[in-house]
Amino acid sequence: MKIDDKEQYLINNLSSKHIGDDAAVIGDTLYSMDAFFEDVHYKREWMSMAQIGRKAMLVNISDAIAMNAQPQYALVTVSIPSTLTHDEIDELTQSLQHTAKEYGCEIIGGDTIGGDKLHLSITIISKSKTPLLRTGLKEGDLLAFTGTLGESKKDLEALFRGEPIDPKSRFYSPVLRAEFIAHAREYLRTGMDISDGLFCDTNKLLDINKYGYDIFDKIDDAIGLSGEEYEMLVSFPPEKYAEVMEIAVSTQTPLTVFAKVAKNDARFTCGSHHF
Repeated sequence: MKIDDKEQYLINNLSSKHIGDDAAVIGDTLYSMDAFFEDVHYKREWMSMAQIGRKAMLVNISDAIAMNAQPQYALVTVSIPSTLTHDEIDELTQSLQHTAKEYGCEIIGGDTIGGDKLHLSITIISKSKTPLLRTGLKEGDLLAFTGTLGESKKDLEALFRGEPIDPKSRFYSPVLRAEFIAHAREYLRTGMDISDGLFCDTNKLLDINKYGYDIFDKIDDAIGLSGEEYEMLVSFPPEKYAEVMEIAVSTQTPLTVFAKVAKNDARFTCGSHHF
């Protein structure tokens, strides 16, 4: 069944050669932007202002980390509901600034508007001499993901049922793999962050490189369809397996090799997360 992915349809209508990766690469500078909208990505009753600010910043910095880039500056646009108190605004802005600072990033401007919901849109400007792209897969390359997938989907479903989740849940505060990517970069062929789920994002990687895959072990839907994980999907040549796994161990990064790249048209079954 073909999925009507309107986000991808819109992207396909844009003609810039810089579109296709987690960030646009122009020289050694990378530009990326993501939205974090109330009642689209989260509900206000689920999260504190500090949690909203932190996740909004992390999901944006994730694009830079995914491409082996160092975040430098951020531009933040916020739609502020009239019901938001000064204390809540303080909590939100302090969280944004604190989270950005953790990654060496400075908020240098943006925009504020009045609105009926709390929406944030953040642009990250970063630097990299060796950006990790989505293109460059070769037949026989190994496909792997970092971390343990599934928690974000499980906790999102619990929130929809009105149940509390662990304050340390990755739904609130994704774990970014900056150290692993930086150390493993010389061995990695391609990479991207997992925002739409392992299955959907693997399909994107295969589509852009015009390859398929041979899977090693069946992956449960609870793992493959868990979106907003912000772990990493990477590929590397099989002869570099030992080096990559050694770096994963030294950086305390769980790494699961789940498939190899093949000359076929195999794709995972997944649906759009955007509607």
